[in-house]
Amino acid sequence: MIRLLLVEDQEIVRRGLKTLLQTKSDLQVVGEAGNGQQAIELVKTLHETSTPPDVVLMDIRMPVMDGVSATQIISEEFPSTKILVFTTFDDAKYVAQALRFGAKGYLLKDTPLEELAGVIRSIHQGYTQFGPGILEKMMAKVPANEPEQPTELPPGMAELTAREREVLRMIASGGSNREIAQALFLSEGTVRNHISHILTRLNLRDRTQAAIVANSFLSWLEKN
Repeated sequence: MIRLLLVEDQEIVRRGLKTLLQTKSDLQVVGEAGNGQQAIELVKTLHETSTPPDVVLMDIRMPVMDGVSATQIISEEFPSTKILVFTTFDDAKYVAQALRFGAKGYLLKDTPLEELAGVIRSIHQGYTQFGPGILEKMMAKVPANEPEQPTELPPGMAELTAREREVLRMIASGGSNREIAQALFLSEGTVRNHISHILTRLNLRDRTQAAIVANSFLSWLEKN
């Protein structure tokens, strides 16, 4: 049985989706949320009660907290729970952000039930899935030639320790705290400390800014 959490701000849409999904014998809706903040709280509660959702169907535009922000937090804190973005918006920006922050799939709401159920099963098995035309639309936004990376390092970059540079490289590739910890044989607490030091040294607000900076100076990070 695949446990599902539905995150959708329109209650009538959420109820209809629940009714359709529960016609499938291997799918069970274990929770519903009306915004990203509620989704995070509910995922945490369900994990604490040993009935965590296997897959979250996440809308993008919602009040209080949007789906992209919620995807990032859930993916970092509960990596065993997979995120499938299920929305009416096929903007390449949303697709790129969702994937960067850990989403395992992206579908539009006009997807037929059988296809939706199949994608849920695939994501549960560890695959990444896109709706028709989604990947093509995102790739169309990628420039033909990579822009040259800036040569002058931002203040504090050269002072990063070797371990901090390793952590920063993995942040750039979208690694969660747990994934970084496993790859570098560290505890998650140690990884959080390294990230805190990186943000302080580079005068950055959060790991999203760190990822942007890291990608801008990726060549330097890979050589040092």
